[in-house]
Amino acid sequence: MEESMPDGQQPALHDLVTVLCAPSVAISAPDGQIRAGGASGFYRHDRRGLALLEIGVEGAELVPTGANAPEAGRACFHGVLRGQGEANPDPVLHYRRERRAGGESFAETWTLCNHSSRDADLVVTARVATDLARMDLVKAGAPGALAEPEATGDGVRWQGDGCAVDLAASRTADDVSIEDNQVRLSWRVEFPAGAQWSLSFALHQHEQEQSGFLPQRPARPVRLVAPRAGEGDHARLLERSLQDLDGLLLADPRQPESAFLAAGSPWFFTLFGRDSLWAARFLLPLGTELAGGTLRVLAALQGTRHDPATEEQPGKIPHELRRAAIDIDGSEPLRLPPLYYGTVDATPLWVCLLHDAWRAGLPEDEVRALLPTLTAALGWLSGPGDPDGDGFCEYQGSDADGLANQGWKDSGDGIRWSDGGIARRPLALCEVQGYAYAAAVGGADLLDAFGGDGGPARQWGAELRARFREQFWVEDEHGRYPAVALDGDKRPVTGPTSNMAHLLGTGLLDAHEARLVADQLTSSALDSGYGLRTLASTNAGFNPLSYHCGSVWPHDTAIAVLGLAAEGLHEQARVLAEGLVRSAVEFGHRVPELHGGTDRAAGEPVVAYPASCRPQAWSAAGAVAVVGYLEGWNRAAKPGAQPGRNA
Repeated sequence: MEESMPDGQQPALHDLVTVLCAPSVAISAPDGQIRAGGASGFYRHDRRGLALLEIGVEGAELVPTGANAPEAGRACFHGVLRGQGEANPDPVLHYRRERRAGGESFAETWTLCNHSSRDADLVVTARVATDLARMDLVKAGAPGALAEPEATGDGVRWQGDGCAVDLAASRTADDVSIEDNQVRLSWRVEFPAGAQWSLSFALHQHEQEQSGFLPQRPARPVRLVAPRAGEGDHARLLERSLQDLDGLLLADPRQPESAFLAAGSPWFFTLFGRDSLWAARFLLPLGTELAGGTLRVLAALQGTRHDPATEEQPGKIPHELRRAAIDIDGSEPLRLPPLYYGTVDATPLWVCLLHDAWRAGLPEDEVRALLPTLTAALGWLSGPGDPDGDGFCEYQGSDADGLANQGWKDSGDGIRWSDGGIARRPLALCEVQGYAYAAAVGGADLLDAFGGDGGPARQWGAELRARFREQFWVEDEHGRYPAVALDGDKRPVTGPTSNMAHLLGTGLLDAHEARLVADQLTSSALDSGYGLRTLASTNAGFNPLSYHCGSVWPHDTAIAVLGLAAEGLHEQARVLAEGLVRSAVEFGHRVPELHGGTDRAAGEPVVAYPASCRPQAWSAAGAVAVVGYLEGWNRAAKPGAQPGRNA
């Protein structure tokens, strides 16, 4: 989902603690301190409402001793004080910091416990500040100056850029000072042996300017309940993933009961076509309510006209929706409009989800209401989605203010030749042809079932399948496999990639072709032992910590697992599934957006991609689907698998 490959470094996220309840998220250091700089802070609606909340005790050192996050929206940090109250080697002054995030607010309580045999006399301090920075500026490493505070003993208020933030303290401070727009509050604490002393903060962030997309928690909760996953890592991974998914649930205020999943924390706390659709597909074994909400929200935004500025086209499903235009810093800075359509795959994926949800039991009245969107989406596949009329879905990409690459590997260098060279646009991605085929066949079935004529869509799909076999398959020193794309000269772009995994279970491949793909996916070049690499290690452009050229994306691995299972290739599916679980353990069962494509067979550890979002909706949802596969309640495998193809 990386909109660009910036020259500057994004703030690191991998070692931070995230507490979330969409559209709010709090991010801090592992010891609980929210320190100035980097990505730490409290955010709501893509704005940082709190950039600093650092608690201390004069003359004492706070030593963290542990932390846990029992829920997505809650975390506890524990520690002791050094330099105060010790009469023996054992620490006697303990503290606990409990943090909660709600959809509308942020709160935390700092509690000091006196386990000594004498009274304590301390000065507790808190330093607070904010910059009211937009999320895209924080992501680019370029937040603004600290906002000017209005401080009293009971709290602090900041205002600016149409936003007001109020931080209230539960106790009136004995002293208040301001320096360089940082507020320092202090409390004189005298409490006896065996007693506790607590200090709480509550923060409310209010957008005074209500224009633009300001998503909210769904009016009707979506219960994501899965069958029990036994014990051990499967159970822990399932529990953590379901908690995070609940924390990512949002709704469009115009459709408050239609829930969707925000793509990820903290950069992508909004609706993304591709990501929200995949996450909903992964979760279909748990029910159709989320799928229905996602379909409706995106249907309401379907393109109706040609607009080069937003890349809107009739029938096209959008890429993302923001409250305002966002800037993407890099060698060629971009500005994406609030409603942006620069995606080649969201439209067929929308059709696939509608078909899969219908098969999974989405009420017929809900399906029928979406048939006009289906018809327009199928029209886009064979119309604007195929701008040169060669029968493949492709994209030119943007040379100005939009995304250069518009498949899921949307970084500027995401599509490479075997020698490392970057493929020239326009590009027809292999996985998009698989989505398009499944959409054509599934859409035809829907039309037939609801009184329409699926014949033209089914014929278009059959022709696409034949063309794909003729033009995408290559054979070289890596073996025989489907090219990642056709480039601007209609040449197949060589070099094994994970993209081919997305073809499995779509019906585009025959049984022999599926086995050839399986052989590639489970080779040492693509299977890291911790999941599926995005690019084979034999490619000259391979980098295990590249965003799309050698890293491991858990959702990508999940698609491969379920696709292999859909083709009846369960031995290969289990190998990749176990690798995904293995890597998840190293991240405390909270699956990241991506991680390094290191080599388990060579003894290398799992390594973090520093700027990776965590949690990420399609990673968490993919983990749920893979656990379901391994536990046996999701053995129908890949969403969208053609009837009769499952083992």
